[in-house]
Amino acid sequence: MSAPGPTAGRRRLRAAVLAAALACSALLTGPGPATAHSAPPPPAPPSPSPSVTVPKLDWSPCKPGSPWECATAKVPLDHAAPAGRTIDLAVVRRQATDPARRIGTLFVNPGGPGGPGTVQVPQNYDAFPKELRERFDIVSWDPRGIGSSTAVNCFDTAEDAKAWAARPPGGFPVGAQERKAWIDAYADLGKLCQKRDPDLLRHVSTADTARDLDLLRRSVGDPQLNYLGVSYGTILGATYANLFPGSVRAMVLDSNIAPRAWTAAGPQDDPRTTTLLRMGSDRTAAATLDRFLTLCGSAPAARCAFSAGSPGATREKFDLLMQRLRERPIGPWTYGKTVADTVNSLYIVDPGWTALAGRLQELSQGRVPPPPVYPPPPPVAQPNPYLGDEQAAAVWCADSPNPRDPAAYQGLEEDSVRRAGDAGRYWTWAAEPCATWPARAAAGYDGPWNTPTAHPVLVIGTRYDPSTPYTGAQAMARELADARLLTNDGYGHTALFNNGSSCISAYESRYFVDGTLPPPGTVCRADKVPFS
Repeated sequence: MSAPGPTAGRRRLRAAVLAAALACSALLTGPGPATAHSAPPPPAPPSPSPSVTVPKLDWSPCKPGSPWECATAKVPLDHAAPAGRTIDLAVVRRQATDPARRIGTLFVNPGGPGGPGTVQVPQNYDAFPKELRERFDIVSWDPRGIGSSTAVNCFDTAEDAKAWAARPPGGFPVGAQERKAWIDAYADLGKLCQKRDPDLLRHVSTADTARDLDLLRRSVGDPQLNYLGVSYGTILGATYANLFPGSVRAMVLDSNIAPRAWTAAGPQDDPRTTTLLRMGSDRTAAATLDRFLTLCGSAPAARCAFSAGSPGATREKFDLLMQRLRERPIGPWTYGKTVADTVNSLYIVDPGWTALAGRLQELSQGRVPPPPVYPPPPPVAQPNPYLGDEQAAAVWCADSPNPRDPAAYQGLEEDSVRRAGDAGRYWTWAAEPCATWPARAAAGYDGPWNTPTAHPVLVIGTRYDPSTPYTGAQAMARELADARLLTNDGYGHTALFNNGSSCISAYESRYFVDGTLPPPGTVCRADKVPFS
């Protein structure tokens, strides 16, 4: 899950965090997916209101010679008032490479909130298993409020946005002066956004996007939905499954947010802690960092540049570096920025962990690390859309309860540090922008989560995930009416795209194609242990 606050790699729920979810109806491939366990018959798909117009997708190449096609879907701003204002959704498609064996469309949400599917899915297309690319059109979109769709943008010019982005300290605030700068910056951002387009702010909820997704499904002519959602995309998928239970053919939810952590169990107006701390992001980041340092320290420096020769010595080396950075930054590398970069760099094992070890080693030698090398942009119309902090905040803060008093976050930070060390500071302050966010979702969804679906859902959880803990996948599998848990005994954020497990890929592909679920209790392992 990405956070509104500024970090060096914040969009990493971002560009490489994806996974694949497919489902196929009996009309497309014969038998539907097998049932995980008996459940009451699912309700029929909801009857669409005759006043809701299904968008027409006029596909054309995103760029001359590009294999990706682009289209724009017009949907109601307020699904309860379909005759009112409309907004645009940017959509991309890559057609199945084996048309004769095509099953249908696979919709993919790459996470966030705030992940632009029109960029991230093309960027990661080659990571989809070959059979899925052959047999499904791969479709994604920028959710409402994000990227190239009708977007939340609270600034008049790019220069104004850049000037604001320079105000909050990198990663998280350290000390009273930085805390004030952070809190004031995000309070001002909320005020700017409220003045700009208050109606849009109230209609970018997860439930709004789930209703958009059902319109997109109908636009491509699929009788039921094939869906892959990762990270934030898991709560979107769970919301869809409970709003449109009869429309689920197959759904894979990878790196899960526990539904009750997203919605909170207490009062909406005064939650005691944040979304991310309810999820346990601080604890799982600390466990993943510890695993990184253990594996690095068990390897020679030729394989892990930051290795000090043993796990214990490597942990001591990391702690000493953090202490030094708190006292004196190295160029732009402050303590807060370095912790944020460390947590974000744990998302993707290859090349993320190796590159992180190299940066930490440079810093330990008192040198500024070289700038990162980014992959080339994908061949789409807008490969670099505006993705300001306000876009993630607009979805997250309006949808999921967080403490409304900025002064509460210092105490939450210290509590988290006792549990999770440095990573606790990062994940605590990531939610503070919600304290002063001005809007609440007009049509959110907070349960129930156990409405029986037409076909079972496949839930995937990774043991060492720096953002969404394995317990989130366990909770998702328990709370959905009909779900099977597949465990990835591996590393990083999401199993399929970022952290190679051919075992996971095989089970996912089989589920998407013919509905076969893995046996109960199945555990997959990574193909390669980091630094081995």
